[in-house]
Amino acid sequence: MEATQKFMGRNQMLPRLAAQVGSQEMATKLLVDRGHMTENGKWTEAGAKRNAMTAAERAIDRAATAANKQPQQYKYDPKTNRATLKRKF
Repeated sequence: MEATQKFMGRNQMLPRLAAQVGSQEMATKLLVDRGHMTENGKWTEAGAKRNAMTAAERAIDRAATAANKQPQQYKYDPKTNRATLKRKF
């Protein structure tokens, strides 16, 4: 987890994923399988868009898309890399 904390910013999706899975080759394979990268290591249009996001923005986007809610309704926890709904008071 601490290794991934170094790669929280924009344009760091590949190094962050490599730190999470243990190797750059595995990370590249996953990104190719997801359609975010081509076989020759270039970002696809969708991949470039995701790579331009921070880790927090990607987590919030995943959660909001899955729940069909607005991204503004979520908060990000960098310790767990999860976005959860903000509480209403």
